[in-house]
Amino acid sequence: MNAINSVTKDLPDRLFMTGDDLFNLLFSLGLAVVIAIIISQMYKHTHRGMNFELAFMSTLVLLSPIVAVVMLFIRGDLVLSLGLIGSLSIIRFRTPIKDTRDMVFLFWAIAVGLGCGTYNWMVVIISTIFITLIMFGMYFIRYGRSRNTDFVLVVSGHSPYEQADPEEVVKRYAAEARVRSQEVEEGDWEVIFELRFPRLLDQVTREMIRELKDRPGVRKVSLLAPQLALPV
Repeated sequence: MNAINSVTKDLPDRLFMTGDDLFNLLFSLGLAVVIAIIISQMYKHTHRGMNFELAFMSTLVLLSPIVAVVMLFIRGDLVLSLGLIGSLSIIRFRTPIKDTRDMVFLFWAIAVGLGCGTYNWMVVIISTIFITLIMFGMYFIRYGRSRNTDFVLVVSGHSPYEQADPEEVVKRYAAEARVRSQEVEEGDWEVIFELRFPRLLDQVTREMIRELKDRPGVRKVSLLAPQLALPV
């Protein structure tokens, strides 16, 4: 009975908010959305590779305000925080993260939501500016990207393999060439090279492919782009 009376007494405070509380709520959610949009645009403009997903940008935008709402719920309430941990323990996230860089953006969006939900607005703004400058700097100086260009070259043909001798041609054009696999069966052969060029020049690759095709016994030449997963 006392619990019911207590809830009834606090009902006006639970239904209505003061002006300051309403301002803090709206400002926290608005700031979380604005910063999340900046994060998603950073992801879009600095992304490299072929696994770019537009749905991931929407996830980044929505993640920060949702985390901020959760933090507004559990602020200073131990019971609610334990309940949140219990509810998260029954949720299984099975979406694979293909790029470790995506995990950085997810953690960044979560950190923004945590900061906005705890009213650490200045920390969120300053840290966002700082991280944005760092990421743009790393992007423009090409930090973490190899100066060399790696390729996989597949050459196949019919006998005799010694007469075609593709390895001799490849070593003249590539800075580094290594035979990855070689297969000979009933007169047909196929050899796969790992190539490394000091820099990518279309003219060099075209001349190499043209010379390989002109070799006697060569039937097919395939130059595959770097970072392409092959079952070889």
